[in-house]
Order: sequence, then C-alpha cells, then structure tokens
Amino acid sequence: MDEVAVIEDPVAAGVSLDPVRSRLLAELVEPGSASTLAARLNIPRQKLNYHLHALERHGLIELVEERRKGNMTERVLRATAASYVISPRALASVEPDPRRAPDRLSARWLLALAARLVREVGSLLVGAAQAGKRLATFAIDGEVRFASAADRAAFAVELADAVTSLVAKYHRESAPGGRDHRILVAVYPIVAEQESEHSHG
Repeated sequence: MDEVAVIEDPVAAGVSLDPVRSRLLAELVEPGSASTLAARLNIPRQKLNYHLHALERHGLIELVEERRKGNMTERVLRATAASYVISPRALASVEPDPRRAPDRLSARWLLALAARLVREVGSLLVGAAQAGKRLATFAIDGEVRFASAADRAAFAVELADAVTSLVAKYHRESAPGGRDHRILVAVYPIVAEQESEHSHG
C-alpha cells in the first residue's frame, strides 16, 4: 500500500468523492470484506458491493485474498493507498495556470502555483512508482511570526533575493546531462483552528 496516491483520472476522482466510497476508502486502510464492512457501516450488502466494485474498477482498492466460507468465497479488499490527492489534471480544461497572471502578492496566484505543484509532483510520483524508482524531492516546512506587515514585506524581499542568488550560483543553462528543476517557496499566514472552524460554520 502506498502512503499517498494521486488520482489523475476525472472519472476515478468522481468515484472517490462519493461520501460512501470515501468512507470505504478510509475503512479499507486495513483489509476488510463486504460482510464485515456492511455490519460495521450499517449499509446493505448489495449496495456496499456496488460501491466496492466501482472503487476496484478504478484502481482505488485491490484484492488482498479470497477466503472460502462454506459455499461462498469471501473477497478481502484493501485501499491502494492510505490517503489520496486529486490532481488538478482531473479538471485539465479548467485547472489554474500560474502563467496567466503572475503576481507574488496574489493569493490566487499562490493557489495556482500549489495546484501546479500537485499536478507535476503527482505525475512524477506516478511515473516513479511505475518505474520502481524513488523520486528525489526536497521540501522545507516551517513557521515564522512577523511583528508587523513591514517585517513581512522585508522578509519576502530578502527571501526572494536569497533564492535568486542561489539560482544564479547553481543554474547551468547548457550543462550536458543536466535536468531542470522547479522551485516553489511559499509564505502565508497560518489559519488558527478556531478561525478555520468559524469559516466553515
């Protein structure tokens, strides 16, 4: 089982978003059968099987084993990943394009960049998994508390200068055998738990 799987197919994305099916994906992090799931979730077996077949057909769950029980064969299933991310590629015709309106101070541009990151890293991850290789990535996750808006603006300028300096130092336009890499640095306010609950209430 993968830790994270990327859903790029629009039909599979729609299948995963059904409330019953997303609940089944969560339950099937641990292997289970239709009979055990039906009892646990209080869903009729026939209805449950319909949803399980849809998930299996789109590669979101897989068969682990088959057990003989009297005259019947019980199929034990498991989710193909512990969690899933839907790539913007699933909505390719309307996915945001960060080239359309680049603006370092725009939250919408930041969202477009994040969507591109999910799409590109998701595709790389799928390709690496198919090739049986590890995908080389690096990320920094941290927090900073600014005393004022002026400090935040100054930080953004210094950060941009530092990254630009590093790029100038290591970028080799015509290096033989070199490979292009994308850089994304994002700084944004952390939403307090109370604010998040209030905004969804």
